[in-house]
Amino acid sequence: MNQQEHIVIFGEVLYDCFEDGSRVLGGAPFNVAWNLKALGAHPLLISRIGNDDMGKNILDEMNNWGLSTDGIQIDDSHPTGSVEIQIHDNEPHFDILNSVAYDYIDEACLPYLPLTGIIYHGSLALRNETSRIALGNLLTQMEARVFIDVNLRPPWWDKNLIQAISHSATWLKLNQHELDMLTDSDTEQHQITELFASANNIKELILTQGESGAMAITPEGELNRVKPKINQNFVDAVGAGDAFSSVILLGKFLSWPTELAMLRAQEFASGVVSLRGATTTDQSFYQSFLNLWKI
Repeated sequence: MNQQEHIVIFGEVLYDCFEDGSRVLGGAPFNVAWNLKALGAHPLLISRIGNDDMGKNILDEMNNWGLSTDGIQIDDSHPTGSVEIQIHDNEPHFDILNSVAYDYIDEACLPYLPLTGIIYHGSLALRNETSRIALGNLLTQMEARVFIDVNLRPPWWDKNLIQAISHSATWLKLNQHELDMLTDSDTEQHQITELFASANNIKELILTQGESGAMAITPEGELNRVKPKINQNFVDAVGAGDAFSSVILLGKFLSWPTELAMLRAQEFASGVVSLRGATTTDQSFYQSFLNLWKI
């Protein structure tokens, strides 16, 4: 791994609560940090949890997995985040609790930060001004490339905010539905390029399209596409997009060519849909990909 750079992950950690009563750790930033650790990186997750049983469980899980807890803040006033998930037609539908600990990430409590690296963040944790200010502080403290993973979860998003934060992105990742919501148009290649024009710092836009695969496109029109193989062990699609982001981010960190990163990201995402939820504590699941990729 690159010893000169660091990966800093900013945003929500929460519990995904399913209809059958099961409960799985989640939140896109947490899922990405978890996957990266399993794949050999050492990310720093910056988030906030409640001083409650779920918060204590999160710290235990992170410690057991070897994830640093240096960036985890404890909130005595707000509960740990949670999401009620229902699966319809193999797609997850989310009911996200408001005014929870990760909405109040405190800039005054940020940990010691590396000088350079990659900052990953989504859009959900930015629904509250407190966390937005903390992210702004983080971005000014580090000389970093920025990977933004758009997560439009109604009603917790604002088009003007998404457009504003896009200007800081080196790479922007979103799915087909989210692109439609942001552009109010069909997603032809030239329309994707128009999105680049409106956020002119983006080097690469990564678009996931479910069963159709994914594409990465640069402002110059360079295009890379991947398509998934059929997975006979499909369980649910929770975390598939986060899995894809994890490997793309790892590829940026390790300077993989875009085509290789896209292929490996698609392989990993196709594996994650065989899990219940977004992650697993079974290290052999991750080791199978490390063996396949010879890293």
